Amino acid sequence: MGMERQYSCVMVTGASSGLGEEFAKQLAGRTTRMVLVARRVERMDRIAEGIRTAHQGIEVMVLAADLADSAAREALKEKTEGAGFHPDLLINNAGLGDYGEFVTAEWNTLEAMLKVNIEALTHLSHLFAPGMAKRGRGAILNVSSLASTLPIPDFAVYAATKAYVSSFSEALRIELAESGVDVMHLCPGPVKTEFGEVSRRKGDSEGMPAHALFYVPKEQVVGEAIAGLNSGKSRVFPGLKIAAAGLLIGAIPLVALRLVLGFRPRR
Repeated sequence: MGMERQYSCVMVTGASSGLGEEFAKQLAGRTTRMVLVARRVERMDRIAEGIRTAHQGIEVMVLAADLADSAAREALKEKTEGAGFHPDLLINNAGLGDYGEFVTAEWNTLEAMLKVNIEALTHLSHLFAPGMAKRGRGAILNVSSLASTLPIPDFAVYAATKAYVSSFSEALRIELAESGVDVMHLCPGPVKTEFGEVSRRKGDSEGMPAHALFYVPKEQVVGEAIAGLNSGKSRVFPGLKIAAAGLLIGAIPLVALRLVLGFRPRR
């Protein structure tokens, strides 16, 4: 494991719950300033107050934003820089899912997912990476998924957005390698957060299919992600079983994957 990195300002998107909240809590002792971004202000206010109580002297900025809106993303940069907050660690954690067949999906839901999972993540990286490169230090952690390694029936658009996140992260890492800015993508499997509930469609009693043995606690996911940043890794599959699954999937020919994925839970 590499040395524990310290940051001057950490920005976390999707910070009102789940992995985003956990990133904020675990990184609070490693930075002097933090920016929490999500739509639910009251929840972020509570998280921010808890962080200020636990870590004396830390400055926490709470910004409400709908990341599907490009103007809201532009405003984030203006507000943070206007307050003298210059993120040197960007955690692109915000994401949406939709579990169900593509042909019965609501377009508004799919469009929002594309805007948040792909467009917002790319735009925020574009807004803050130049400043990091100019200062000669920084890191971007993009939350992808084990789903990025698979074309998943009934989760087709979500898995495709995460494939984008992983590919984009790898390419950006190469581009920024000489600037002192690291880029890493985190590929968790199932985690017990609100994500599964939110991804469920109205009237659908089933969330995403996932075996209980593959669940990894959010504390472990975030802990391994931060350790990966410390040691300069490009990709982290948190949890031994998820790491093994990631390696196995990468070794299976696409023709075989098609056969396996054909036996999906939904029919």
